[in-house]
Amino acid sequence: MEFITGLEKKAAMDFSELMSGSMAGQEAFVEGMVHSIRDMGEISFVIVRSREGLLQTVVNKSLADGELGELREGQAVRVRGIVTREERAPHGIELHLKEARILSRPEEPLPLAIDKWKLPTSLEGNLNRRAIALRNVRERAKFKIQEGICRGFREFLTEQGFTEIHTPKLGAKSAEGGANLFRLQYFHRSAVLAQSPQFYKQMMVGVFDRVFETGPVFRAEKHNTKRHLNEYTSLDFEMGYIDSFLDICRMEAALLRHVMQTLETEYSEELTLLKITLPDAERIPYVRFDEAKRLVSEKYGRPIRTPYDLEPEEEALIGQYFKEEYDADFVFVTHYPSKKRPFYAMDDPKDPSFTLSFDLLLGGLEITTGGQRIHDYSMLLKKIEEKGMEPEGMEDYLDCFKYGMPPHGGLGIGLERLTMKLLGEDNVREACLFPRDMTRLRP
Repeated sequence: MEFITGLEKKAAMDFSELMSGSMAGQEAFVEGMVHSIRDMGEISFVIVRSREGLLQTVVNKSLADGELGELREGQAVRVRGIVTREERAPHGIELHLKEARILSRPEEPLPLAIDKWKLPTSLEGNLNRRAIALRNVRERAKFKIQEGICRGFREFLTEQGFTEIHTPKLGAKSAEGGANLFRLQYFHRSAVLAQSPQFYKQMMVGVFDRVFETGPVFRAEKHNTKRHLNEYTSLDFEMGYIDSFLDICRMEAALLRHVMQTLETEYSEELTLLKITLPDAERIPYVRFDEAKRLVSEKYGRPIRTPYDLEPEEEALIGQYFKEEYDADFVFVTHYPSKKRPFYAMDDPKDPSFTLSFDLLLGGLEITTGGQRIHDYSMLLKKIEEKGMEPEGMEDYLDCFKYGMPPHGGLGIGLERLTMKLLGEDNVREACLFPRDMTRLRP
């Protein structure tokens, strides 16, 4: 009887092993895709791409027999050669090939020049051929940065005693209200796609005290802007036994510091490749919603047109104001009007027309919405009534409060928006693997 006992070391080596310096002069096997070929006459430089990046290999044409002479762009290959020091090559080494085995042969030439520093195509062309475009090392690096954000998010919250949960994305009732819902038939009943995990993460505060989730959310908003997607990834957490909504802000500030440190230490290669300067999350100012509107109105001469919400231009000016006055990249805008917040947002006892809630702006763009929640059953029912809503469909959610819940609050971070701002891009689709907007359902 034979048994599987775990991983076995393969003959093929990681690029990082070759780059350690100790392999010079030795033979090595590597696997990857032929990224590009530069024909220099007697020799060819064959650039091989793996998950770790690019490796320069060299083919001497006079010695290129068998499959070594048949290498083409787009092939998956396993090659063998001698590791040689070469200062002009990436990472200071190259592989002088002696043998190649072609593992797959493409049917057609690549439709995009993925070996270029910047893809010579429009954003639409990029998205139409997304799986190919992402083979470009710069495009791919964007999503290594995004991986680092999620990794830092999970690591930090786990260290802080949070439990990771996974909530359903099909439901009978919306957590946010409004008409921007994707409705569908669930067998013989009506259902909606989740606008957020809000109900479930609040319910789980009564179980685990502190919870977090990373998952998709769906908004049927008819926006066709550079900052909106109809499906995006939300980084959510909810925590109990808080004294103030500022406890949530403090947790996010510490979280962001950890994320930036994770990117600095574990993703330095991608940061360098993309020329990213990370924002400063050491000290984040906070300002009331009404005060923020007043400050930018006075400094930049912009009249206040909407008293209950921030317009995109106002968000940008708030970011500009706090950068100019305090050299701050982030700013918490607190105490949003109750009129524009969901029913579960806790009103400010000093002035119920405002809530104990906030948005976090980065570079003048909202990346987070959060705040303290109502944890009293009768208060929740009253707020539902005041908003002209019906509790039908929310019975399971409300039951938790009927049987007691701790003071709590939480937030949701838009992963693609945060990634976009870190990358310095101006279109959120650049920071989404396969964007879904009003016109795009493919690929």
